[in-house]
Amino acid sequence: MVGGLVLVGAAGYGFIALSGYTLSAADAAALASLYLLVNIIGPGLFFALEQEISRSTSTQLTAGNRIGPVARRGAVLTFGVLIGVLAILVCISPVLVNRVLAGNWWLGAAVMVSVSATAAVYLVRGLLGGVQRFTGYAVTLAVEGIARLLPCVAIAASGAPSAVGYSMIFAAGAGFGALAGLPWLVRAARAEAPHIGGGYAVEPAGFALPGHSVGRMARRSSLLIGGTLLMQLVPNLAPIVVTARLAGDAATAAAFASAFILVRIPLFLFTPVQSMLLPTLTKAATIGDLPAFRAKLRLNLLAVAAVGLPAALLSLLVGPWAVQLLFGAQVRLSGTVVGLLGISTVILMIAQVLQPGLVALDRHFWVTIAWVLGTTVLVGMLALPGNPLRAAVIAQFAGSLLVAVTMVAAVVNGLRRSPARAVEVAAPAR
Repeated sequence: MVGGLVLVGAAGYGFIALSGYTLSAADAAALASLYLLVNIIGPGLFFALEQEISRSTSTQLTAGNRIGPVARRGAVLTFGVLIGVLAILVCISPVLVNRVLAGNWWLGAAVMVSVSATAAVYLVRGLLGGVQRFTGYAVTLAVEGIARLLPCVAIAASGAPSAVGYSMIFAAGAGFGALAGLPWLVRAARAEAPHIGGGYAVEPAGFALPGHSVGRMARRSSLLIGGTLLMQLVPNLAPIVVTARLAGDAATAAAFASAFILVRIPLFLFTPVQSMLLPTLTKAATIGDLPAFRAKLRLNLLAVAAVGLPAALLSLLVGPWAVQLLFGAQVRLSGTVVGLLGISTVILMIAQVLQPGLVALDRHFWVTIAWVLGTTVLVGMLALPGNPLRAAVIAQFAGSLLVAVTMVAAVVNGLRRSPARAVEVAAPAR
């Protein structure tokens, strides 16, 4: 997983860095906006489906049931959502292309390609996470990163770089990742008996759970999609708004977008923790093992502190210099701006740990509420008059903090209301 994350991260940051060094400031700002849009629309929609598919799959395995029906219904739901979002993108494309993507319609097409590829890879990852085939999950990450990074390097080295070439390569990478994960799904489907993580197996006669119909999954996912879409909006909206407000100062806009992307490295690297954490928390919640549930959350929150706090300090001390060195920014930002963005990242990492806890407790509604509150504060502050950079930094901090506080309260309340179940789990499989 770490290796796959490094490759995906290198591809994303390489995409921004190479475009910053080889293209004009206007094209680099447009590609930075494309990168952020892709991270809002694609994962914002389909990571929610990944979580619901993973939760449903893990629940079925814990009950001793086959996962084939869940997989088929998850595919139907994913395809339906994809058709809907593509239709919306077509409708808003004139505004999107002209205001955000520098009038380049090929970049608009790249957004649509990326959304389609993302739908496929998140469906595959949801199933792989549910059956805890994390080697296959890691391979999807690694292949996605390689398929993006190497061609972008080749374009930069060719001496004829173009915004269109970079964007299409970046967009198609997730599709290659989806194909790479299929062999592990085939192996899981051929397994004779379902298993859950840690080597435990539950007999089919264990206990019954509600069915996972398309309608039931859609209702849960609709709440989760709203929250998860906003989860991508909160970390990525500010530089898009700053770019629009600084239309006459592309260099500052590009520097701010690059700083935003730089400080998000810990958040990005921590994202698959949700996929690895959710099946374990789902099992604990399903069988009523609430002490194990609490212990797992505490351990991951400590990991956030260990990774996030040093990263935030580095953002304050060397962030402005790193933005210029790594991304070719023409404007040097203040350490306060980059440092506060780093602190906001730590807060969002806390939310990344708490969200799968809410999903495992079947508290999808509170995921959406938390992100709605945070987004409302963020958007309101971004619209304030005055210095766009100052407004963006304050909005990012306040919105992220409100999300995390709401989730903490919802998890505590959910644990209090979740009764322990007397469910027998078979001995470890040998």
